[in-house]
Amino acid sequence: MTPLPTHTPYDGSSKLFTIGVKPLDPAGWIEIDDHLLPYLAEKRRLYAEIPEQVFVEEAGTREAQQEVLDLLGPYLVEKRPDIYRRGDTGIEVAGAPERPALPSSLEDAPLVAASLLVQEDLILMRRDDSGWRLVAGSLCFPSSWVLVEKFGRPLQDIHAPVPGFGPGTRPAELISRMFDGLQGQAVERYNWSIQSGDVLYHPLSDLQRIDRATNRPSRFPGGDIDAHAFIRVERQTLRKLPVSRDILFTIRIHLDPLAVLARHPDRATLAASFADQLEALDLAQLDYKGMTSDRDRLIVLLNHMANDG
Repeated sequence: MTPLPTHTPYDGSSKLFTIGVKPLDPAGWIEIDDHLLPYLAEKRRLYAEIPEQVFVEEAGTREAQQEVLDLLGPYLVEKRPDIYRRGDTGIEVAGAPERPALPSSLEDAPLVAASLLVQEDLILMRRDDSGWRLVAGSLCFPSSWVLVEKFGRPLQDIHAPVPGFGPGTRPAELISRMFDGLQGQAVERYNWSIQSGDVLYHPLSDLQRIDRATNRPSRFPGGDIDAHAFIRVERQTLRKLPVSRDILFTIRIHLDPLAVLARHPDRATLAASFADQLEALDLAQLDYKGMTSDRDRLIVLLNHMANDG
């Protein structure tokens, strides 16, 4: 039986299209669950098949990448000694199969090595005269964006497609200030969306996003939302690295069948709040999330869950 969701930000605690950061308990920085080995196997598959799509780095970032690896190692060994141990070649993951060789372009990158210890994707942001830029990243599980399109670009450009978050907006300015002010205290936030199926690698180019917003296709042309809809929850953390002063952005993906809410003990509250948030989205926000054609059907399903609760 599918376990109940680990996170339910659609309960109203993390509303869409808001910054919504809160302090992070350092002990909970990285999340580890029973999906660890399948997630790592999927990362290795993507590294082998499309390395240039899931890893990028600028020259001069290797020391910061190593800083990430050096932070993760002791943390993981202390947090879960049943899973992580120090070996001759670094930190080892218990139960992981013998590791096939990585593509030559990736084998010496510390950020790649770090990414193969955790389920999170790892992004490095660096400050220069243009603002905070994406200078390196392992992104195997994108939520409707493409790493190579954002590589090297400042935050305001990265967020340009997001309604209300483009260059010159108040949220864009607040995010930049938050990055500048981030010191020893790490923070976390949540984002969520609905997708058809449970695929982790879920890219969407800028052109594809424009096409989706223009044509507004249904994700569920057969109408069977209950069987195919998955809630995609992103748990994001931000922490400033103590030496490089770069910011490490982690993204952990949780995929839960929408139908699992029907047996949640708080299903009435969760489903009602979920429906209310969908109802509150305007057209631009629905287009961005790709839910324009399916929003009403989703609300009917959620209201049915809520009323049966």
